[in-house]
Amino acid sequence: MFDSLNERLEGAFSVLKGQHKITEINIAQSVKEIRRALVAADVNFKIAKEFTEKVKDQALGQRNVLKSVRPGELMVKIVEDELVELMGSEASEVNLKGKPAVILVAGLQGSGKTTFSAKLANFLKTKKKMSPLLVACDVYRPAAINQLTVLGEQINVPVYKEEGNQNPVEISGNAIMHANTHHFNVVIVDTAGRLSVDEEMMNEISAIKKAITPQETLFVVDSMTGQDAVNTAKAFNDRIDYDGVVLTKLDGDTRGGAALTIKYTVGKPIKFVSSGEKMDTLDVFHPDRMARRILGMGDIVSLVEKAQEQFDEVEAKKLEKKIKKNKFDFDDFLVQLNQIRKMGDLKGLMSMIPGMSKMTKNLDIDDKAFVKVESIIQSMTPEERGNPDLLNMSRKKRIATGCGRSVHEVNMFIKQFNQMKKMMHMMSKGKNMQNMMKNMQNFGG
Repeated sequence: MFDSLNERLEGAFSVLKGQHKITEINIAQSVKEIRRALVAADVNFKIAKEFTEKVKDQALGQRNVLKSVRPGELMVKIVEDELVELMGSEASEVNLKGKPAVILVAGLQGSGKTTFSAKLANFLKTKKKMSPLLVACDVYRPAAINQLTVLGEQINVPVYKEEGNQNPVEISGNAIMHANTHHFNVVIVDTAGRLSVDEEMMNEISAIKKAITPQETLFVVDSMTGQDAVNTAKAFNDRIDYDGVVLTKLDGDTRGGAALTIKYTVGKPIKFVSSGEKMDTLDVFHPDRMARRILGMGDIVSLVEKAQEQFDEVEAKKLEKKIKKNKFDFDDFLVQLNQIRKMGDLKGLMSMIPGMSKMTKNLDIDDKAFVKVESIIQSMTPEERGNPDLLNMSRKKRIATGCGRSVHEVNMFIKQFNQMKKMMHMMSKGKNMQNMMKNMQNFGG
């Protein structure tokens, strides 16, 4: 996401590279390239022009104030601040004050609306400790009800549906009564989508909203559709006055125009962003973090939050003791591997580290490599996993046969594991960085 925009913005900032001060001429050149970058990202030209005029005014106003800051760094900071403001300044919370809290989900067909509904239920269940009920109100597409049912089973959240009932207004009302009776404290209503905005669709969603008076109405848009997503969001808001926007498919080949300008155009905040099909790939939208990622500056705060979600303080202390005693084994490694996998795809995680986004952009990082490592470890006996020193050649041959890998692959993994184990032990003992780097030089993966 935003790779092309990031490249173009870097080109715009490079105009100021080597310059000792900001002038009207180099500001004009840089701003021109920034405007081109935004338009190429499918940002409306009028918005791009207004944005760059603000950047230009800010740069001219500060050129004689911050003399100790390099021109390129100053321009990056100004663009970052303006991007944050353009996207909404701060994160916007979802309203969960009702008893039960009712969330109405709307959007076009194919926008990822049903998948988002399930992701939101999982988010509220795991992170907010709530008891959600999903409601299937897309009565026109039988596959939608089946899809929601399957997703509900995956995350262990009940789905309310009425076989044969073709009245979504009636179904949604009955679902809320069911939630009250069965002590669900949040109801998520998945409504029908259409291939395009039409009067019948608008009338139906308006009728549902009027009947159930939700605390929160969210409009789901496919970020892959760029400026069309912004136009659709505006048409829906004019009719049903929703509370927030959800951007889906951010892991696709999106140019970013929707994320950048939907708040400016519609006047409603982006509340969530979604990527991938996994149920835990839903995040609260933070304009400041997104701005930093657009500029290739990483998102270390989100990375830390993801790590903390998987962090077990008691287990961490046990692991620390084992590392200090140089007793780290394959079982410990497997636990850590699974925690990393739960955080998301490896390339996405690495892109959150400042400076790593550019390095990983063209790097093919295959998460299936985890499967190979797991298969090798799982082919070991419990005794071997707990005591890596037992692995002689005959044991390695048996492990290779058991996991369908070559002895060479098994040897390579064990070598890398031992190097990593040694490095971790040195770090725990406070050895100097030079010695640690020597051990990292041959660490292959």
